[in-house]
This record gives sequence, C-alpha cells and structure tokens, in this order.
Amino acid sequence: MKSPTVKVMAAAEEDLAVETVMLAFAADPMARWTWPHAHQYLAAMPRMIRAFGSRALSNGSAFCTDDYAGTALWLSPGVHSDEEGLGAVLESTVARSLAPETAAIFEQMAAYHPTEPHWYLPLIGVDPAHQGKGHGDALMAYALERCDRDHAPAYLESSNPRNIPFYRRYGFEPLGAIQFGSSPTLVPMLRRPR
Repeated sequence: MKSPTVKVMAAAEEDLAVETVMLAFAADPMARWTWPHAHQYLAAMPRMIRAFGSRALSNGSAFCTDDYAGTALWLSPGVHSDEEGLGAVLESTVARSLAPETAAIFEQMAAYHPTEPHWYLPLIGVDPAHQGKGHGDALMAYALERCDRDHAPAYLESSNPRNIPFYRRYGFEPLGAIQFGSSPTLVPMLRRPR
C-alpha cells in the first residue's frame, strides 16, 4: 500500500478541511458532549472548526493527504485561534446548562497552553472511511518535521482517549487532565523538538 502524500492547503480549500474534520469528530467525546444531538453538532461544528483552526489555512500550516482524506490544522508560533469567534460559537450554540462547564474547560486549556513559542495542533482528523490507512501518520510526520526544523515544541489537547497512544508514538507526553463537571477528559500533550 502506497503511503499517503501530504500537501499544504490553500485558504480556498477551507470548506474541504472543515468537511474532513467534521466527519472525523462526529463521534469525538468532547465534541458530542458539547453538542449531543446531530442537528446541534452539524450546525455548530463547522463554526467551531473555523474559529479554532482556520488561521492555519491563511498561514500555510494547514495540511491534507490525498483527496482530503486527512486534514491537520496547525497554528505556527505566534498564530492563535480566533478567540472572539470561539466565544461567539460557544455562547450561541452550547446549552445554557453546560455553559459554565465549557467555560471552565477553556480556562483549564489556557492554563496548560505553553507560553514559549510553539506549534499548536487544535484539529487533526481523518475521514472515518479512510482511517487505518496511514493518513494520520503522514500528517503528523510532515508537521513534526517542520516543528523540529524550527526547534519548537508541539502542543495539542487530545479529546479522544483512543488517540493518546498515537500521539505518544510521536513523542507527545501528557501534561495532566482537563475535566470539569460532567465533561469528558481532555488531555493536554507536549512534544519537545528533536
């Protein structure tokens, strides 16, 4: 089986990135805790993806594999998510009963986020129809080569416990656990450059 190839995505490919990540996160514990009903998830998740990671597209740090089977939205050092946009998505889409818990989750995320220059991976996903075919490996190896070239650490939060071994294989180490109220656990992970 031929290894997937990776390319840098252009800003015009944003919709394709959003679609792949939406499919990949359809059963994600944190995403579905936040938006438990299909109509909520389908309405909110595209906005969340754009706010969380679309600046990767305008900064040349969004990557995809063949036919957009996998997508990784990395934020290079000095590039940040759209905090105002994230707040607007959460405020307008999260059930009032969960609002205090989601706010607490984001506060904890901020506390773990490195202060030194680093690469941040807010979103990576592979279309479920193409999982297990090396797309995630190709995306991770490609991006981490850039991180190492920059001598910069890489940081992410894993919202799915099944993905922890994958990240560990690439040198990411858990820093703790983020959890509040009824939320699932989010694991902040850091990888030092090699």
